[in-house]
Amino acid sequence: MSLLPRTAEEFSSAEYWERFFKKHGEKAFEWYGDYNKLCGVLHKYIKVQDKVLVVGCGSSELSEQLYDVGYKHITNIDISETVVTHMTQRNAERRPGLAFHQVDATQTPYEDASYQAALDKATLDAVASEEEGTLARNMLTEVRNQVYIIFCITSVHLCILLTDLLCLQVGRVLKVGGRYVCVTLAQESVIKLVVDHFVQLGWAVRLHCLQEETGPDEDSFALPVFVLVCTKFRQPMPMPILEMCLGEDGAPVRHTQVSELLSAVKEHQAYFVLRKRLRTGTDASSNLSLTLCHAKTGLPRYTLTIQDSLPGAKVPRPNQFAIFIVPQGSETAWLYSSTEGRRQLAASANFRRLVIVAMHRNQEYKDMEAVQSELSPMVMDLAPPGMPANHQVPFLSVGGDLGWREEVSRGVSQLSGEFIVENVKGEDGELYRRLVFMSNAALVQSESRLVSSNTVSSQKKKNKKKSKATAAPVTSSSPLSVDSGFLCCAHHEVMVAGLALLGLGLPKNKDVPVSVLLVGLGGGGLPQFLRDFVPSVTVEVVELDPDVLEVAKTWFGFQPDDRLTVTLGDGLERICALEKEGGRLFDAIMFDVDNKDSTLGMSCPPAAFVETPILQKVSSLLTPRGLFILNLACRDSALRKSVLERVNGVFPTILSQKIDEEINEVLLCSCGDKETSDSILPSLNQAAQNLQSALNSNRIEPNRRPHIDIAELLKNLKVA
Repeated sequence: MSLLPRTAEEFSSAEYWERFFKKHGEKAFEWYGDYNKLCGVLHKYIKVQDKVLVVGCGSSELSEQLYDVGYKHITNIDISETVVTHMTQRNAERRPGLAFHQVDATQTPYEDASYQAALDKATLDAVASEEEGTLARNMLTEVRNQVYIIFCITSVHLCILLTDLLCLQVGRVLKVGGRYVCVTLAQESVIKLVVDHFVQLGWAVRLHCLQEETGPDEDSFALPVFVLVCTKFRQPMPMPILEMCLGEDGAPVRHTQVSELLSAVKEHQAYFVLRKRLRTGTDASSNLSLTLCHAKTGLPRYTLTIQDSLPGAKVPRPNQFAIFIVPQGSETAWLYSSTEGRRQLAASANFRRLVIVAMHRNQEYKDMEAVQSELSPMVMDLAPPGMPANHQVPFLSVGGDLGWREEVSRGVSQLSGEFIVENVKGEDGELYRRLVFMSNAALVQSESRLVSSNTVSSQKKKNKKKSKATAAPVTSSSPLSVDSGFLCCAHHEVMVAGLALLGLGLPKNKDVPVSVLLVGLGGGGLPQFLRDFVPSVTVEVVELDPDVLEVAKTWFGFQPDDRLTVTLGDGLERICALEKEGGRLFDAIMFDVDNKDSTLGMSCPPAAFVETPILQKVSSLLTPRGLFILNLACRDSALRKSVLERVNGVFPTILSQKIDEEINEVLLCSCGDKETSDSILPSLNQAAQNLQSALNSNRIEPNRRPHIDIAELLKNLKVA
């Protein structure tokens, strides 16, 4: 049976509260916490000698407890005659100075500026609560200009009016310097009304989000309890004072707009709801995460993702809960950034619940011990239900350190927005340079491996994940250069390997020119590799963003010349222009361009690049042996099927290579007669060896070589 009102009309109805308190009887009803929970904040803002008006006292023991610790000037008001009679009788002997009056809080009889403090525990929430639906009601009331008028209003308007009247009465009876101290759940429809009201009057507004120790009781509040403190000034402040504090003693965080303060409230509420959910259990398919921000700056500092073990997993009893710290610079890796990767990590760690912690850019982290100390108080709120209170929670990581990251450049592209260039130390100990657009900071746009300008790696390497090379020294003072022979992106490696289908490396093709059109520059790693290692190649790159070109040249070792040119402009327009010029110009046309529209299920390429008219133009530009090579990243299976059908309608033969641990796949498409697996795949191994030999023999520098294994990359190629 519900003890709390269900509708806006009930909340503001004296008849409802008469029934409520008669049903509830003698038991004190403590809205949102008792004196023990609230005393720290109350004593901070209400002095013992203050004259206090308690608005909507109900049957709470709060006034009695304040009286017992020295607050002797308390006046309690409530709309219910039953509760006033009951509370007066209950305190007649022990607390003769504690006054109780039956008064409507929206129409108080007290003199102006007669109190130093007004204390409200949930009355604001009761008055301001709303529910959709229409309430036709004739109401006679007093408004700001003291003129009596008749209203016929909806329930929403009624709530706004009653809240305004309550706040007006509070403001009227408080002295200058007086405080309205309101205990509230700060639901959006409530808190916005009252904050807007007092900000317009020029009052200072501060919110305390109280910490609450609760168990998995389903009947307990899922939302946090806030204490709103509004301070009356003699003159309105020129700029609003809006502050949020965590706990009763937390340092105040200043906000400049009401919307910012309300957003902070929502964030705290979302955290409490998440914590409530975690305490009652989740499942391994849940993808729960939250971001912890710096207390003073409000900037994101940690992102925590919760991963529970799979049902039926055999987890040792001691392995209840663990925290995994992702090394800086590794947060975009598949193992940490994807749902499947995190599940694999959790299964490997074999804990009942694993919290995966990623650190943010533009934040300083001293060492692992400091991070553990900072996180420990917060992460314990995320523990699985039933975990013993004294359980020791281990912190896990890779290599035992925090990793390393250094920002080397920052800029703004007119087309793509803010970007950064950063050096990071990979989990293999190597140094890498990355281009990241802040509009999608979880995605690495481009990446290159760095080597010392004085020495180069001497060990052969099939791919980055298998590297055993000695770690480069982590210091910004070291002279570093980009290793053009190393492709960080696995799909770039496959795109290069696909050139084996052109017959490169065969004696008859030794001096035959190879022409490539590449749409999408990025950091320039792919076209630079082609230029440096593919014999007799000429590469034209089409790039829309001139700022990306400058970044590639400045930070990623991209060096255009007569065999490696860049056309600035739209890739589709360039293809149309080339098609109009006529002629089969290219042995390979590559699409490696991302989709800026994140709402679609395809992140590479933009949908317009795989429409039939464009694909037909691409086909017309290819030589008879030519290949169309497409980097396709599509999460939507139906959309992927549609794309493949369109591509297959223009290119009879399509070979596909799925990229491990990524959604990307590379399509190798030819214009010739349709071929089968039996006619293509048997000869691939020899073609791969031929291309490998050609790449190794065409070094621009004797001590720098291509780190790529063509045969390995093509061994799982399939006919799509």
